[in-house]
Amino acid sequence: MKYALGFALLLPLPDPAFAAEGLNGAKLSILWALPFVGILLCIATGPVFYTHVWEHHFGKFTAFWAALIVVPLFLTADVHTVTTTLAHTALLEYMPFILLLLALFVTAGGIYLEGNLHDSVFTNTVLLAFGAVMASIVGTTGAAMILIRPLIRANDSRRYNAHVVVFFIFLVANIGGALSPLGDPPLFIGFLKGVDFFWTTVHLWRETLFVGGVVLAIFMAIDLYLHHREGRFSRKKDPTPDSPLRLHGKINLLLIAVIIAAILMSAQWKPGVSFFVAGVELRLQDMLRDVIFIIVTIWSLALTRKSDRAANGFSWGPIQEVAILFAGIFICIVPVMAMLQAGSQGPFAALLGLVTNADGSSNAAAYFWLTGILSSFLDNAPTYLVFFQLAGGDPQVLMGAKAATLAAISSGAVYMGANTYIGNAPNFMVYAIARQAGVKMPSFFGYMVWSMLVLVPTFVLATFLFFKP
Repeated sequence: MKYALGFALLLPLPDPAFAAEGLNGAKLSILWALPFVGILLCIATGPVFYTHVWEHHFGKFTAFWAALIVVPLFLTADVHTVTTTLAHTALLEYMPFILLLLALFVTAGGIYLEGNLHDSVFTNTVLLAFGAVMASIVGTTGAAMILIRPLIRANDSRRYNAHVVVFFIFLVANIGGALSPLGDPPLFIGFLKGVDFFWTTVHLWRETLFVGGVVLAIFMAIDLYLHHREGRFSRKKDPTPDSPLRLHGKINLLLIAVIIAAILMSAQWKPGVSFFVAGVELRLQDMLRDVIFIIVTIWSLALTRKSDRAANGFSWGPIQEVAILFAGIFICIVPVMAMLQAGSQGPFAALLGLVTNADGSSNAAAYFWLTGILSSFLDNAPTYLVFFQLAGGDPQVLMGAKAATLAAISSGAVYMGANTYIGNAPNFMVYAIARQAGVKMPSFFGYMVWSMLVLVPTFVLATFLFFKP
């Protein structure tokens, strides 16, 4: 608490206009952004450099950084402004976001693919391509958790198999999630901000097909070479002999369809009925959508056999961590959004200059790379939100006149989450599962060598094809 009070003393006190109008970003100090930077750096470094401390105390880290926003807000603005702002963040942004993740996490965690395939270049390529498509339907986390174990089992008799998991992270845990709000958290945040459900499907299919196709072709060449090289050695005994594939928990496929239908309903049905809670307008269609997410989660738990979830390695730990961390992120990002909304009058005017051409138009290539580079090391959902707001924050304009800018932000946030183990939530989960299964995965920096050699050149080509400066 004393640190929060000390931090507040560094912030400029509001004048009456500030208190009446809410968080006026033009009058906020850049120091308001420090808690947001702090929590993202903790998320990026904690699982890698101080794993034990992070696993046991990430909630305390989150509470500390959130307190550095909440306490100064109450000290520098009127109570009504603060409570309304925080209620808006909680009810209209955080709750729909986390309830969707919860519903997808639980339903995807109930789908278990039993059996084992014989490894071959064709089998691996088909699994990666299928997983990439599946990622936009059940989410990158869901697709990764469903397919990673069958992929590892198919390749567990090989001398060289780490590259298969690396490319699985590239394609299934990241690139494949670019075609719907279900695919990756940044895109669902965009949907909550007003981006149409199928906008990314229509506007990013070419980019995704190109990037995914190039990466998949590189994988095929590498896998073919390594299969040929392994032919010189005596084959290891297969610890999991081939057996037919069987899909368990199929009821969850129907429940995922219900989730999609609920999202489409909230986007299309406009009854004009609203309720006000703490000064925040809650629309009936959005409330119904969120209730459906909760019901689907309960149904999935009730209708899926516990043995299927156990075989899938299902646990509550990942979603619990995400819920706590994103509560802190959504709080810490509040003043950042206000400062970005101030545009050239706010503290981030220099950042706006980096993504703006001399004639005042948006530089799509700059948006693609800046969003992507930050998404490589920080969480890609808040990074997307920052650049979405920097680009103006108006979904109708961004889907229309600035469509190239929104496409650049969306693809940068999703694709480049693959650049490091910490760029996207499923990355490290896949890494941990592979290590536990005996795969000799590359180190943090060893993985980045793979991404620098495979992904970065692919992204450069994509820039010239789709996001010309």
